[in-house]
Amino acid sequence: MRFPIFYRIFVRKPQNMKQLLTILALSLTTAASAQQTIRISVENTLNRQRTDQPVVVALSTYGNVCSALVTTDGKEVPCQLDDLDQDETYDELCFLADLNAREKKTYTVTLYANGVPRLYPARVYAEMLMRNDKVKEKNKHDNFIESITVRGDCANSYNLQHHHGVDFESELNGIRIYFDNRQTLDLYGKFKKRLELKDTQFYTSKEQKEQGYGDDVLWVGNTFGLGAFRGWDGQQPTMIDPVKSRTQRIISYGPLRTIVEVIDKGWMADPEKPAVNMTLRYTQYAGHRDTDVDVSFNRDVSNYTFSTGVINVKGSVETTDKYPGLRACWGTDYPSTDTLNWKPETVGLAVLVPRQNVVRSWPANKDNYMLTVRPQGKSMAYKVAYCSANEEFGFHNAQEWFEWLRQWCKEVEKPVVVTLL
Repeated sequence: MRFPIFYRIFVRKPQNMKQLLTILALSLTTAASAQQTIRISVENTLNRQRTDQPVVVALSTYGNVCSALVTTDGKEVPCQLDDLDQDETYDELCFLADLNAREKKTYTVTLYANGVPRLYPARVYAEMLMRNDKVKEKNKHDNFIESITVRGDCANSYNLQHHHGVDFESELNGIRIYFDNRQTLDLYGKFKKRLELKDTQFYTSKEQKEQGYGDDVLWVGNTFGLGAFRGWDGQQPTMIDPVKSRTQRIISYGPLRTIVEVIDKGWMADPEKPAVNMTLRYTQYAGHRDTDVDVSFNRDVSNYTFSTGVINVKGSVETTDKYPGLRACWGTDYPSTDTLNWKPETVGLAVLVPRQNVVRSWPANKDNYMLTVRPQGKSMAYKVAYCSANEEFGFHNAQEWFEWLRQWCKEVEKPVVVTLL
């Protein structure tokens, strides 16, 4: 066990009064530097209540932070520390704010240079699993990993992991990302607002279905699914291929947000331009059905064109809202080619790209509602969201889903205002 510096100082007996005074001064200075307090104002500028609004504090100017406490109005608020670059030093503090219409709150954040992060109930979940041939039940695999890398010539990376790639969830959603050149987001639909993937591992048993657990609700094939990021050859989307290697890893497990990354090294996104290293970071916040997607590259890609969108679900209707960068639909289809053992599932899908990154919104084809996009410099960010008509807490027709999207777009344009006091 590593003790605080001031504790280690006092285990030695001082030889004289001068040494004692020096030790006392040093210990007081160290104790003071071990704790820092900052105050943060969070304001909701919209005329409606907003819950679970992310507040993220960069820690680079606060020295070594080992634990934190967040309070407002004398009440403790759950928080989370994240090591984004995996160097064993926390880079960000995150907490979630609940605000009434036009409300402004002040939060007090105390940062400690010792201790460990405080524990709070998990509101998100993420897992990666290697297949375990000794396990007969499809939802009882136990070879947990948190990172995997394959060479670009790996014969079948899709089948290396149980449920075919990393998965994650909030109480409202569940997503897995295929570990192959599609890197498609596939969807898990819930009936109840709760965490389920630890129990079902994306493959719900008959008994679990009888208990009200959800299941896979989308067939994606080679489409975008829910907002997969792809290349563009001038006429159509291209897969993330060829690459030198591809990686999936979990950066953070929660309890308030989970962060996973997909890394493609040496991707020939455009045969006439240099290869790029691309990192797709997916952040899932508790209480959210939308997911943040941050795309970054190792070089300026302002002159590259990429693509994203959502699958054109069979018989779907697209929102008529002409919000720049929004492609969304509502439709019903079988989530599997096995139509004997699966029932049709109804879903609402959406991808929202900032208008400055949109090159063109394309007419729907048989596969996708598509956008071509262009990063500015080395990065861009966008959001995806979905719902299942199975939800007891959600939406059950296209009108309800599209109305939620209208409000969602307004909230994305006007996030809560965070000010360091």
